Amino acid sequence: MTLSKALLPTHSLATRAFMVLGGSLFIALAARISVPMFPVPMTLSTLAVLLVGLSMGWRLGLATVVAYIAEAAAGLPVLAAGSVLGGPTTGFILGYLPMVVLAGLAADLGARRFLPALAASVAASLLIYVPGVLWLDAVTALSISGAIEKGMVPFVAGDMVKSVLAALAVTGGWAALSRKHG
Repeated sequence: MTLSKALLPTHSLATRAFMVLGGSLFIALAARISVPMFPVPMTLSTLAVLLVGLSMGWRLGLATVVAYIAEAAAGLPVLAAGSVLGGPTTGFILGYLPMVVLAGLAADLGARRFLPALAASVAASLLIYVPGVLWLDAVTALSISGAIEKGMVPFVAGDMVKSVLAALAVTGGWAALSRKHG
């Protein structure tokens, strides 16, 4: 059972649609909180994707990220300032798909405690670099080592902090829920 299922036991179609829309808005708001860096800005969207996956599970999490990417493709202002689909950040944005699936699978499998949630968050955070770096290499003049230097190295420490925050938030949610019902 995921945290969202524990909080909202009835997941009607309307409830799921609202959760997907709310989750995509959450990711969009997190993307707007950014530190401009070239060629890829540092944002809080990866933290939001981790929280969506860890709290909603892989199915609703994936639907949420697909909705977010569809909103970006439709031209809605959901990406970090200056980012566009097809630009240097696209690989990272597409990397949200496996990221949310991995975090969501951990939630579906019962990652309610800090260490399992942290392990899933770290693995999911590292997974995003594969499509991100490969895309950056493909669409810029950077070599693969340059893409790693510009698109991965500056972000790893921050992503590890975001992994800790996501694990703390979700395990804190489970702890609060158990105190309320315990």
